[in-house]
Amino acid sequence: MVNTVSFKKKPHTNGDAPSHRNGKSKWSFLFSLTDLKSIKQNKEGMGWSYLVFCLKDDVVLPALHFHQGESKLLIDSLEKYVVLCESPQDKRILLVNCQNKSLSQSFENLLDEPAYGLIQKIKKDPYTATMVGFSKVTNYIFDSLRGSDPSTHQRPPSEMADFLSDAIPGLKINQQEEPGFEVITKIDLGERPVVQRREPVSLEEWTKNIDSEGRILNVDNVKQMIFRGGLSHALRKHAWKFLLGYFPWDSTKEERTQLQKQKIDEYFRMKLQWKSVSEEQEKRNSRLRDYRSLIEKDVNRTDRTNKFYEGQDNPGLILLHDILMTYCMYDFDLGYVQGMSDLLSPLLYVMENEVDAFWCFASYMDQMHQNFEEQMQGMKTQLIQLSTLLRLLDSGFCSYLESQDSGYLYFCFRWLLIRFKREFSFLDILRLWEVMWTGLPCKNFHLLLCCAVLESEKQQIMEKHYGFNEILKHINELSMKIDVEDVLCKAEAISLQMVKCKELPQAVCEILGLQDSEVTTPDSDIGEEENVGLTSCSTSAFQSNSSLPVFAASGARDDNPTQIAMSPNVSRLTPA
Repeated sequence: MVNTVSFKKKPHTNGDAPSHRNGKSKWSFLFSLTDLKSIKQNKEGMGWSYLVFCLKDDVVLPALHFHQGESKLLIDSLEKYVVLCESPQDKRILLVNCQNKSLSQSFENLLDEPAYGLIQKIKKDPYTATMVGFSKVTNYIFDSLRGSDPSTHQRPPSEMADFLSDAIPGLKINQQEEPGFEVITKIDLGERPVVQRREPVSLEEWTKNIDSEGRILNVDNVKQMIFRGGLSHALRKHAWKFLLGYFPWDSTKEERTQLQKQKIDEYFRMKLQWKSVSEEQEKRNSRLRDYRSLIEKDVNRTDRTNKFYEGQDNPGLILLHDILMTYCMYDFDLGYVQGMSDLLSPLLYVMENEVDAFWCFASYMDQMHQNFEEQMQGMKTQLIQLSTLLRLLDSGFCSYLESQDSGYLYFCFRWLLIRFKREFSFLDILRLWEVMWTGLPCKNFHLLLCCAVLESEKQQIMEKHYGFNEILKHINELSMKIDVEDVLCKAEAISLQMVKCKELPQAVCEILGLQDSEVTTPDSDIGEEENVGLTSCSTSAFQSNSSLPVFAASGARDDNPTQIAMSPNVSRLTPA
């Protein structure tokens, strides 16, 4: 809020004028930069400097007078957030050059929603923006930054990458002043082992590990079997409740029955809360109204390739809506953020029960909530950690991505945000998720899955000299074309390769949760009967350089993920 020179007050519709009863000037004002249309400056050499803001509804706010000059400093600050250009009719007027239509039209939603402008959306709502398909990215993306000045038409793609980097505050690249690093050279990861996968765990195998009171026996062994082969579909409805923490592994059948009764009660009490809200009450509760609007939009875009969600008035879609609205009552502070419906739809499909699906979803969100928080701390941390792992595995590929202004790895944002939900078929995602939920073979296994996919695409990206646009387009078009078993094999092989490395950087050990180069990898000697139906996966077609510089943070471990520091010398891919 800014105090201005007093003169006759003008009506403000977009500028909220706070009351001056609390000591604030009645000329103070507040407005959003998205509402700014133009800025008028004083005529050069005529009195002290001033700026007049004109909003999009033609409201003109009181002038800001700069008695000591330096109005240029404010203009410079504003240009960090909006693009300003001189009006052809009056050089004193700076027009806010919002992203043009060509930019918006160059992106299409993955499920045929209306087009969005990437820069505008990613700064306002990064979750919505990352749901946007990159399949038609063209040079329009750069046109939006060029404006109408022909002299700027040769601006490099790096401007776009720099602009995108501002979308996630705190994700700083090339930070050169961070102290406390040790240089670790000649990291030899050794040969990558061959990994085998088995058939899914059968009902018979599951039953063998249950005692007379219904407790799960040999929990570690059960998790290892699930990690190696997943679950047969008939088992998922029961086993997922354990994997997600809804049922304790050591609970009896009777204890689980009592727990379910309690959870049914609790669920319908919360559901009644939002069901009993009248239209008038909802009009006065903007947050609830916004949550409902977002949920309805997302539910209508649910993947209909699965018969469970076919048809506009399908009961599955209605349950999706009700569960998500109830979750807003359960965690009103977080509420609903776009993308959550992607996490719920497979759970509801497997559970076929509203209450069980809700509590499994709530447990899953306990793991995933940082992805959806406003400050995006979870997403920042994961992108930093992914870049660290990828550089250790293949510094040459990282350098290539950086040279194409793709070192930020934003093309992996959607993978991380909703755990590959839109990259694999509906049935494949069931297999992938249940394997990840075992917590094996290490912490942050999903980051190694990202590395495995990127490693598979490295050759095509580099040999065809893909640039910024082509990389985005190529990664987007991988959707529904990735072999889930192949990726799981490669990711596990990477984890085994890393754990055998005696010189693994401390930063990598912390990311993967390794202590003294030991990992909770499923045993290689899993028994004869468990080797039935094993499938073999070959190792990577290329290995990382046997001798390459890797930089790791030194010092005590900090459990706050936002504080993980990478080397200042590792260019763009490992931000501090």
